[in-house]
Amino acid sequence: MSVAALETPAVTDRALPDPPPRRRRTLDALTRGQGLVGVTLVLIVAAAGLSAHWLAPFDPNEQIPGANLLGPGAEHWFGTDQVNRDVYSRVLHGIRINLQIVALAVPIGAIVGTLLGLVSTLHPAADVLAQRVFDVVLAFPALILAIALAAIIGPGAVTVGIVIVVAEIPVFGRTIRTQVLRVREQPYVEAAEVIGASRWWTLRTHVLPNTLEPLAVQLALSMSVAVFVESGMSFVGIGVRPPAPSLGAIIADAVPNLDANPAFAIGPLLVVAALVLGFLLIAQALGAARRA
Repeated sequence: MSVAALETPAVTDRALPDPPPRRRRTLDALTRGQGLVGVTLVLIVAAAGLSAHWLAPFDPNEQIPGANLLGPGAEHWFGTDQVNRDVYSRVLHGIRINLQIVALAVPIGAIVGTLLGLVSTLHPAADVLAQRVFDVVLAFPALILAIALAAIIGPGAVTVGIVIVVAEIPVFGRTIRTQVLRVREQPYVEAAEVIGASRWWTLRTHVLPNTLEPLAVQLALSMSVAVFVESGMSFVGIGVRPPAPSLGAIIADAVPNLDANPAFAIGPLLVVAALVLGFLLIAQALGAARRA
């Protein structure tokens, strides 16, 4: 055998380096390319909403004398609405309300759904029951579910939060169930069970750490969907109640007044689009990093 043949394995090993750690892949995904664009969009909108008290030139519910449906200008960046309120100030405060609901409801839905998904993997009977419950919830579009809940408990921010939580439970439940069943069949998990490791120890030590990346991708996607759900419910009048500012309600008020002040709708539409696009780009970047 030649010397070159003996050296080939070493060259091959150097040509195939180990993949980067999970944390490094995630960090790289969020600081480069579309991930960076998504994070930037979300942070800019979130910072504007959190700073609404300082950035808004007017109180969101202040009715300014003589300022009926004014167009954009130096004093009113997005103009004014049909009851003389500054649209720019209302959009800033609407961002904060939207993000408060989304940031609270989506994690609750994720936690409950994840727990139900984990329980469903422990026993066949629990799995059948959980999957049928998930089927029933998923059979109703989010807007239909929202209308039903609003008819029972009334419209409002609480209703929006409940709708988002209920809609996200089966999504996260099925995501975690799929990943647990996949990882549980890996040789290292079977080896741990053969040497006497308990099911809970194996689940906590081997299975759950390998399901975090799919959950992170789903969390970003759910944030995007939740922004749209909150805006949609407020648009049709079953979301955040007036006079509290909401992005969807501002768009609904703008529709019959577009001829007088087109910027009335453009401002909140751009904010909703930026949030939805930002979370989608983050999810795509995390998904690409997971597949790498």
